Amino acid sequence: MTQHESIASDLKKRPTTLSELIASGWRSRSVKEEMRENFLRSLESSEELYPGIIGYQDTVLPELNIALLAGHDLLFLGEKGQAKSRLMRTLVRFLDEYVPYLDIPEVPVHEDPLCPITQQAKDFLRTHSQDQTPIAWWHRQDRYVERLAPGTKFADIIGEIDPSKLTGGVSMSSESALHFGLIPRMHRGIFAMNELPELDELVQVGLFNILEERDVQIRGYPVRFDLDIFILFSANPSTYNRSGKVIPQLKDRIGSLIQTHYPKERQQGIEILMQEAGTDLGGKYPVQIPYFMMEIIEEITSQARASKYVDQASGVSARFSLANFRTMIASARHRAVILKEPLAVPRISDLGHLVTSSLGKLELDLMGSHQMSERKVLDALIASAIKVVFEKYVQEYGLAQISEIFSKGVRIEVGDLLPSEAYAERLKHVPPVWDTAFEVNASEHPAIRASCVEFVLSGLYAMDKISRASKHGKVQYET
Repeated sequence: MTQHESIASDLKKRPTTLSELIASGWRSRSVKEEMRENFLRSLESSEELYPGIIGYQDTVLPELNIALLAGHDLLFLGEKGQAKSRLMRTLVRFLDEYVPYLDIPEVPVHEDPLCPITQQAKDFLRTHSQDQTPIAWWHRQDRYVERLAPGTKFADIIGEIDPSKLTGGVSMSSESALHFGLIPRMHRGIFAMNELPELDELVQVGLFNILEERDVQIRGYPVRFDLDIFILFSANPSTYNRSGKVIPQLKDRIGSLIQTHYPKERQQGIEILMQEAGTDLGGKYPVQIPYFMMEIIEEITSQARASKYVDQASGVSARFSLANFRTMIASARHRAVILKEPLAVPRISDLGHLVTSSLGKLELDLMGSHQMSERKVLDALIASAIKVVFEKYVQEYGLAQISEIFSKGVRIEVGDLLPSEAYAERLKHVPPVWDTAFEVNASEHPAIRASCVEFVLSGLYAMDKISRASKHGKVQYET
């Protein structure tokens, strides 16, 4: 049985009329009560509460847990690429898999069968028996909707008077004359607004009223709905904290502020990178990535987040690491295909192509960068990252053994399209320490050896132990 067939079969077993629903013992709960009870059940059973969220176990998630138990509407405050949207979407798992609603035509919301809020639903229940009242079921994935603030109008999320209904003779002051926006239509669900400070002030006022009174006012006509909705917001600190961007009354009514952050450790950043990359490393030209190359990719991002040349108010997203990681793999595979090498192994020279995946993702600090180009800033970040990562290996395994082979006047040319065998010819014997230092066996394969050689050369250059010269797209290192 397919998943679709299983769901269809499960739905057939559920009550289809109000009388059957009442007989089943189903009880009405608010969306926050529903989430709290399901969250507590998951917490008690030691389930993984937030699958795919890395690095927040001791910081963000405890605060989020408490906010859920408190029944608060939430604001996730953090810079771009800090999993704010992912966290919001993850909360859907604490909803019931299905909830029943009144399956009545023309009713604009998914009505609680026992506590309807619209006049149409109330009138229907008054004129029909429980056996005549149809029930349908709403899946939790459909009970979440997300909106980006820029360009969002009042009518989009709150509602508007529908001119077509007025021409049909409906009174302007009647509830049935209104076209409801996303928030009223998400009654009994979750509504998420990304980039709250970019929301028009008029719409913020409408949200303030919903958060305060849980009702809707459109064009001066109050519609006293007892809306049952869980509201989530996300924002960047630089704009959220700027005076006038978010009206104080709205800020005051958001229950909990959850502060996110970038990975505290490089290892966490690499875990996120490998989880999100989604890149197939197998196939006809398989890719093997030395761990030091993953460290460098993540360290480039860390350097950017600390650089005086980069505008720190805008942040440096995890997507920066992801794009660079995929570019590095693509460059290695490109070389393997052209040179007919059976194994693609990323090298330092592949980082020369990161300009294509990095430009546009870094916002420069016009004061700190002294009008440096984005490319020059990127080159400086890559150089700093190589130095930081190489110094770790030097500290753990010793500079003398790692650099010994290059201390005798050896001159080596490197490049992203230089065959791996060319490195093997210049380096026939690999120091034993290399095989343990780099977590790959440098003697095992020419492509792995080439990657290790380039790493050592670039690291020695970063530490001013050897010199480097570029010519015709190739780089030459010498003592």
